Amino acid sequence: MIKIGLIREGKVPADNRVALIPSQCKWLQRNRPDIRLFIQPSPHRCFSDREYSLAGVEITEDLRDCDILLGIKEVPVNDLIAGKTYLFFSHTKKKQEHNRGLMKALVHKKITLIDYECLEHEDGQRIIGFGFFAGVVGAHNGIMAYGKRTGLFNIDRVYKQRSFRELIHNYFGLRLPNIKVAVTGSGRVAHGILEVMNLMGVHEVEPSDYLKRRFTYPVYTQLRGAELYTRKKDGGYDREEFHAEPQNYTCRFLPYASQTDILMNGVYWEKGIPRLFEKEDIGQENFIIRTIADITDDTDGSVPVNLGDQTIEDPVYGVDIASLEKTAPYLEGSIDIMAVGNLPNELPRDASRYFGEQLLKHVLEDLLGNGSQIIDKATVIRNGELTKEYGYLEDYAYGS
Repeated sequence: MIKIGLIREGKVPADNRVALIPSQCKWLQRNRPDIRLFIQPSPHRCFSDREYSLAGVEITEDLRDCDILLGIKEVPVNDLIAGKTYLFFSHTKKKQEHNRGLMKALVHKKITLIDYECLEHEDGQRIIGFGFFAGVVGAHNGIMAYGKRTGLFNIDRVYKQRSFRELIHNYFGLRLPNIKVAVTGSGRVAHGILEVMNLMGVHEVEPSDYLKRRFTYPVYTQLRGAELYTRKKDGGYDREEFHAEPQNYTCRFLPYASQTDILMNGVYWEKGIPRLFEKEDIGQENFIIRTIADITDDTDGSVPVNLGDQTIEDPVYGVDIASLEKTAPYLEGSIDIMAVGNLPNELPRDASRYFGEQLLKHVLEDLLGNGSQIIDKATVIRNGELTKEYGYLEDYAYGS
């Protein structure tokens, strides 16, 4: 019998998503009689304890008998159970300093960590994640922020809706002005952004047309890797080379800043990848962007004026164009930044359902069986030791 535990989210503020929803748990136990599911009680989870109980999942505080423990966000160090196999987003692969204590604890407690963020198909595409719903919520919030800044329209908050389907009903009577929106990226986040753009009646145009003129209706253009980055020596672009040697590339986003009202940022970023622009650029006369939804949300990352996270309740802040310091939003002489690290929590039931589907379809069978190369490549720590794939984290995990 394989025992799987769904842990209570302990990070503050508490996350309301879950790796498997009640109906998925019910299906799994019915189709795999060798599996038994347990869940810790939680007052914050988007599905109630009663819903899990009705699905045949045992509610228990003690998960020490479980073989595999599934969570979402980083697990507090004091909650970690020694010797167990965990799956969650650890946010450690980029050596994030605020999670160094977590990494050290995982090693010390001889835990096996399989990081959702590291589960990838052969071509490097992420297998599992909440990116689509981050894109949906982030795009909505970006449009909302522009409406508040200009006073031209008003849309309600996402978290007040019960579902994505209900959210869509808010767009039926929405008539946007002739704004221009630049969407960066091509992954799940970008797909979520494009879904909202299309539902809101924002028309897609080619990057070349976008740069040439204004339109009499709202438009967006999508800037993928080839449109954003160019090789320094010859102006070319190769995706694999770019991700392996980003220092050989430069970013060519800046011309779009003179034609863009709202930037919806959905590009993956890590140190070494060229930023979309530099901090000083926002003070230039031809930089007209006043609303940025930094949906991938890297502080001082691809959007260098991202000064840190806001909350779901208060998602937007300002950055003074002259001093580059944080201000209240919607002020003259500032640029508005929407940056929230847990955007999918505004549509938690839909986001959790989608996440669980991908987990069941692409991961769980290998995890419970004989493993796979995909599982091996996502295993950051095995029994307290860094795996070969993540040897570059040695100073981060073992150093003082």
